[in-house]
Amino acid sequence: MSHVLRNKILKKKASIAVIGLGYVGLPLAVNFAKAGFQVFGLDKDQDRVEKLKRKESYILDISAKEVARVINSGRFVPSTHFELLKKIDVIIICVPTPIKRRYTPDISYIVSAVRTIARYIKKDTLVILESTTYPGTTEELIKPELEKGGFRAGKDFYLSFSPERIDPGNKKYDVTSIPKVVGGFTKTCTDLTKLVYEQIIKHVHPVTSTQAAEMTKLLENSFRIINIGWINEVAMMCHKLGIDVWEVIEAAKTKPFGFMPFYPGLGVGGHCIPEDPLYLYWKAKHLGFSSKYIKLSADTNANMPAYAVSRVKEILDKKSLAKAKILVMGVTYKKNVNDLRKSPPLRLLELLKHERCSVEYYDPVIPYLNILGIHMNSIKLTAPGISKFDCVFIATDHTKVNYGLVLKNAKLIFDTRNVYQGTKNTKVFKL
Repeated sequence: MSHVLRNKILKKKASIAVIGLGYVGLPLAVNFAKAGFQVFGLDKDQDRVEKLKRKESYILDISAKEVARVINSGRFVPSTHFELLKKIDVIIICVPTPIKRRYTPDISYIVSAVRTIARYIKKDTLVILESTTYPGTTEELIKPELEKGGFRAGKDFYLSFSPERIDPGNKKYDVTSIPKVVGGFTKTCTDLTKLVYEQIIKHVHPVTSTQAAEMTKLLENSFRIINIGWINEVAMMCHKLGIDVWEVIEAAKTKPFGFMPFYPGLGVGGHCIPEDPLYLYWKAKHLGFSSKYIKLSADTNANMPAYAVSRVKEILDKKSLAKAKILVMGVTYKKNVNDLRKSPPLRLLELLKHERCSVEYYDPVIPYLNILGIHMNSIKLTAPGISKFDCVFIATDHTKVNYGLVLKNAKLIFDTRNVYQGTKNTKVFKL
């Protein structure tokens, strides 16, 4: 029956359901709809679905105009009604996969989605998991759940894994221009998955198994967490040695081979880098293998906000941090992106409050905070406002900030993002 589904895909007659309309799912759903497919966006979050029905967008990479376009065309239908899966040809799972305490994966969202699919799945349906998880999840967890009703993977339905590759706020690489890796339970599963994604993505790279596809994602993000952890360690080392780590990185970048620059900061944020490598760490540990690099890097990055607080204590010199006024500039994990997921500056705010100092924040893209017990409003950035703080802590280097105004009026500046590169001023201290 695979030829029937293949023809449906080629003629754009295949109906597609995307489960989970977050940073991964919504761009996929919108782009498949723009390509001419009938797409149903399914999410348990009623507020999220209602916003889409009002033709609003809640993520940076998809504009309200794009949402309106696909909804007005009738090609995109956001819904909380999962019984719609009865008539779907291609189901793509894009649900969260957070980490519990002690570096343990939480795959409950995947399990819930798969059990819902199992109630409604019809023959000749292609099911694709995009949610990041440990190697073996697709075949060890999803396949048995979907086969409980009597269907068999590779025969009655098709099953694949294709790791999400989303970089929020990246205008150069959107979901359609980032190469896609796909790995199916059988070759037919892989071929069908490749064909689906080729309708919206320029290059699709098949691998030989779902496990290889799952491992690919974890390798990509483990590479990043390890190198960020290493450069953060180097930054602490350079401070002890009295060396400017930023100068060292710029010098190393001149080598045309064998080096790739990474930059120090308060740690790692977003969903992928802080959590995805820990899925690999957990899986390896269950097989009796200790991934020392991942654990060490995760611990190093997690400690950076505390290290930064200790540096502020040094900078303030004789003034007690408990009696100081601190301005934190930037609370998102990445510049120019209004994403607070796992954002290290939030941990920084918690630690500063724990020190009982007076702390406020400024962020041009986050007007207020109501998260993790933090309830604050962004201040207005004015000369008198800046001058009242004992230290300005640059945590996130948003582009649309008047750093000249800050430099002119601040008493002390702790620059963790090197925004004052090349500036020689005794009141500027770097990470």
